[in-house]
Amino acid sequence: MAVTGDAARVAVIGGGAWGTALAAAARRGGCAVTIWAREPEVVAAINQDHVNAPFLPRVALDPTIRATGALADAVAGAEAVLLVMPAQFMAAVTASLADLVGAATPLVICAKGIARDRFRLMTEVCAETLPGRPLAVLSGPTFADEVARGLPAAATLAVAAPTLGPRLIAALGSRTFRPYLSDDLIGAQIGGAIKNVLALACGIVMGRGLGDSARAGLITRGLAEATRLGVEMGARAATFMGLSGLGDLTLTCTSLKSRNTSLGDALGRGRSLDEVLQTRRSVAEGMFTAGAAVALGRRHGVDLPICAAVDAILSDGAEIDATIEALLSRPFRDETPGADA
Repeated sequence: MAVTGDAARVAVIGGGAWGTALAAAARRGGCAVTIWAREPEVVAAINQDHVNAPFLPRVALDPTIRATGALADAVAGAEAVLLVMPAQFMAAVTASLADLVGAATPLVICAKGIARDRFRLMTEVCAETLPGRPLAVLSGPTFADEVARGLPAAATLAVAAPTLGPRLIAALGSRTFRPYLSDDLIGAQIGGAIKNVLALACGIVMGRGLGDSARAGLITRGLAEATRLGVEMGARAATFMGLSGLGDLTLTCTSLKSRNTSLGDALGRGRSLDEVLQTRRSVAEGMFTAGAAVALGRRHGVDLPICAAVDAILSDGAEIDATIEALLSRPFRDETPGADA
């Protein structure tokens, strides 16, 4: 990959809103970009009309951004591959890339979630399906439509290899899309995954009309949950005070533009999960991450009461008011760092 980013070839695997937004950001940074999408209508819309009408309507794309439905075509000659499919499809899609992506090609994980099958982080999934490839994690407070339109945004770019970060920033960064380097891949992933669950919880609080004070408390205690789990898994606590932690949590949990927050809000207003999902095409990752996070916490001996409450509502059909009452009835705790939840 050219250090300057000039004419670097970037493949974006995933034609949803965020994949399309990252394609726009990479093109703005000077890259030649190809998007892989499984939906033929997305491929046609991008190539013919230069807009992703199904997932990111009303945002015009650079005409040089190309889309394809063939993985081999998308990654041919790519100097970096951005993995932007939903987290639960990461294993299947990356396994299909095993014979298509070179051993030295960097993989940038842009999905925020925990695999439900064996409660794995996305880096663990990629290490199994695409072993030996250089890995990076891109995570932070970003809404797809804003990034696609070129509005200012910042994100964490976590990389293990010191030389990889500057090369990726040269390719993806621009005046309005600003990646900040980190070497904490675990922290960046835990922060991004858990915030989706917490956004669901905040949406429920909003839908139930419990007030801004309750939501602020939930965000703060949720951040403590994510930090405890991350540190137990080897992350640094300071990472959760950065863009991929507090930054992402603040954005997602305070806006109904978030798929997870809006889903929670609908549930809080009394709509059933099935009813809400029938009207949606995009994935709310927190739905799948809640139970996986609780299981991962159990594996590491970390209590995640807010994540467990969300999982109980989504997976077990727990009554919302009773679940909230159970949280409010927990014993009073010490907020000192390192204390239990």
